[in-house]
Amino acid sequence: MEHFDMVIDGQSVPAENGAVMESVNPYSDKVWSTVAQGTAEDAGRAVEAAHKALKQGEWGRMTASARGALLRRFADVLAKHTDRLAEIEVKDNGKLFAEMGLQLRYMPQMVHFYAGLCDKIEGTTPNIDRPGHFTYTRKEPIGVVAAITPWNSPLMLATSKIMPALAAGCTVVLKPSEFTSASTVEYVKLFKEAGFPDGVVNVVTGTGAEVGAALTSHPKVAKISFTGSDYGGRTVYQAAAQDFKSVTLELGGKSPNIVFDDAIMDDAVKGAISGIFAASGQTCIAGSRLLVQRSIHDEFVEKLLDFAKTAKLGDPMAETTQVGPITTPPQYDKVLSYIDVAKGEGVETVLGGKASDVGRWFVEPTIFTGVNNKMRIAQEEVFGPVLSIIPFDDEDEALSIANDTIYGLASGVWTQSMNRAFTMANGIEAGTVWVNTYRAASFTTPFGGYKNSGVGSENGVTAVNAFLKNKSVWINYGADVPNPFVMRIG
Repeated sequence: MEHFDMVIDGQSVPAENGAVMESVNPYSDKVWSTVAQGTAEDAGRAVEAAHKALKQGEWGRMTASARGALLRRFADVLAKHTDRLAEIEVKDNGKLFAEMGLQLRYMPQMVHFYAGLCDKIEGTTPNIDRPGHFTYTRKEPIGVVAAITPWNSPLMLATSKIMPALAAGCTVVLKPSEFTSASTVEYVKLFKEAGFPDGVVNVVTGTGAEVGAALTSHPKVAKISFTGSDYGGRTVYQAAAQDFKSVTLELGGKSPNIVFDDAIMDDAVKGAISGIFAASGQTCIAGSRLLVQRSIHDEFVEKLLDFAKTAKLGDPMAETTQVGPITTPPQYDKVLSYIDVAKGEGVETVLGGKASDVGRWFVEPTIFTGVNNKMRIAQEEVFGPVLSIIPFDDEDEALSIANDTIYGLASGVWTQSMNRAFTMANGIEAGTVWVNTYRAASFTTPFGGYKNSGVGSENGVTAVNAFLKNKSVWINYGADVPNPFVMRIG
């Protein structure tokens, strides 16, 4: 049995009241570790440590180039611990080791990307229309950042928040999901190994109701970066609005994956499977609505079923496993409840449709046909291996169905028509449109959502701007100071 404490001001510390939470391995259904269950007081201590590191400590006085050097050093340290961290993630959330290992080996590249941006943050010298004055602008760190991450890809999502924040010169308090906190604790410990000053990156483990709420309401937190459900995002947004905190919200989706009759069918089948059964469907970008042109519907579904039936469920640590368990008991129950909802709506279950006997928290890869876009199964996020197939006749109908949702996170288009590719990409209301691919991602490219799928974006150069504020400086070098009681222009 392993135990993981919090990291506050560079030190591993237990919860203020000594409380702990148990972490259950979704594959074995057994408790494998305990984690400190932090309190609002712990969250407050972490914020104070981050604020002190920014305002009084070495970090706040460090040059941008020195920050970049530290980030590069962290990337090298992280690269030495990827297998260990990936194993912890698998124990915590049940995702495939193959996927977690790939994510962890990719993360040092992300860190190097943001290390290179540290000293590229620049202000401007506007050409002003006021004689005798000079102005310049500065970009300054927004302040202490509260980063709140979910249970499906804890470290990849933490890295996408922490690194642009550090590149901007901010300090961070990280709050991981109470279901998957262990890897985040071990990850944050690496900052000390890399030589970061104490208090720059902190982690407080605990529930959203206590730790999360304390962070979102703390007066010294200037920015909240949250990834999770639209319900959770709404709660964070409302709390942040009380004292005008800045927010970035990466929320849910009900993404359309659209297959036209001129698509390369075998490629589209692979893209449809990848879009919904990868990560057991537990990803915000899941292509859970598969729109198939009616002229190829039956043939495509037959090929899709043949491929989907080959999926191997099992131990997520095994190289041969392709679909792992559902991560948490509440999510497992939710997925099964939506399968029941769909059946009650009159869909046809052509694959799966029930719990799997492979293990306690497994759900069979499930495919429904006979779905229309007004059904709950087509409108509400399931976050599991459940695919709804919806037929359409032409581009206009496909676009209408694709956009008929409160979400707008991701989408896919499969076609060999260049005209159609651009038309659909322009018309789909989503932050990401993939054409003849699905789930491709890079830290170089902005990622965010439309509508209920979020506010702002992560990744890319633009992500750093979310952690900066602008300051204008005016210098009078020779103009007369006017009479304040005489109004004039110029």
